[in-house]
Amino acid sequence: MLQLKKILLLPLLLVAVTAFAQTRTRKAVFIIVDGIPADVIEKLNTPNLRLIETQGAYMRAYVGGEKGGYSQTPTISANGYNSLLTSTWVNKHNVWGNEIKAPDYNYWTIFRMFKNAWPNKTTAIFSSWTDNRTKLLGEGLPQTGNLKIDYAYDGYELDTIKFPHDKAGLYMHLIDEQVANSAAVCIKDKAPDLSWVYLEYTDDMGHRYGDSPQTYEAVQMADKQIGRIWEAIQYRQKHNNEDWLIFITTDHGRDEQSGKNHGGQSARQRTTWMVTNYNALNDYARYFTPGIIDITPTIANFLEVKIPEAQLREIDGSSLIGPVSIAMPQVNYIQGDLDVTWKALDKKGKVKIWVASTNNFKDGNPDNYQMLAEVPVADQHALVSVKNLPSNFYKVYIGAPYNSVNRWFVISK
Repeated sequence: MLQLKKILLLPLLLVAVTAFAQTRTRKAVFIIVDGIPADVIEKLNTPNLRLIETQGAYMRAYVGGEKGGYSQTPTISANGYNSLLTSTWVNKHNVWGNEIKAPDYNYWTIFRMFKNAWPNKTTAIFSSWTDNRTKLLGEGLPQTGNLKIDYAYDGYELDTIKFPHDKAGLYMHLIDEQVANSAAVCIKDKAPDLSWVYLEYTDDMGHRYGDSPQTYEAVQMADKQIGRIWEAIQYRQKHNNEDWLIFITTDHGRDEQSGKNHGGQSARQRTTWMVTNYNALNDYARYFTPGIIDITPTIANFLEVKIPEAQLREIDGSSLIGPVSIAMPQVNYIQGDLDVTWKALDKKGKVKIWVASTNNFKDGNPDNYQMLAEVPVADQHALVSVKNLPSNFYKVYIGAPYNSVNRWFVISK
């Protein structure tokens, strides 16, 4: 009888163990190290990035939107940050330069998505600039729902007493040291659920010296700073019931001629990279080149952030983790029909194709989407009649079992 009781109790114990394992709290950090082309990060000795890579993956990536298309985005710092934050390109988020003149806050950042889903969880930012918090995230603005960042360590560029601005620019390295140390201490002690770390010195040295020993040394300094943040994450995972996701990336590459400039659409300016500790990337990550826009959906997936449907229809990126059905949408207009195609990564189920002929969303108003087709994912194609929806502009949203993608089409006059 005792043996029988043990046998009967075994499934219950397994359920209890499984339930305990699922209660581990998930947290995420992303780090933007400014202005490092992929070829530079690949040839230098960066032991901390390589250590993180051994747990997860290194990937080449891209910025700049679709070259020559409606989403082409200048390869400039703030443009890149906001493409990551909102998972949209400049045609939507409207940050065209580092002045950050008129962000369209109707396209939510990952911080707003996160707070909307988990209002009681905490967020943090670690940065030299205040603009990242006050302008890009729009902290405290009515347009962002009065978003509040729980832990803010930024604005060090304004402190010329502690960080006097020397001609050699070393003060920026010292500021990055402060940023990294603040991030490591805050993560270890307070463990914010979502954090953004921004390191600037690499871009400063790139602008001054281009492809040079000075720039390469700056990259290796940043690697050491990342190592301290990674140590704090490792400490949390070892001593607390937590699982952490980290993504490290850059906002743009540099020109081929000197390595000093960026902003254009050359291959080196567009080609970037990502490092993550996540080791079960999906087929989209494995078979396609990810964009900076893919980091926010990945973090949202990991942190179980439910994104409102209106926002989801605008997101240009796809999660790099978890199951994925479709990728690479394309749309063409042929005599009153939209020729819609996609790549099927998991052929199960059907896609629903929704079409709107307006872009009211950018002004904070809804678009009137109509579901015009439902076909098997495996078809990878649908011809959708829009004869009853005449327009020079269409937004196409393709919803599949595991993910969704969208595409615009503008009819040339």
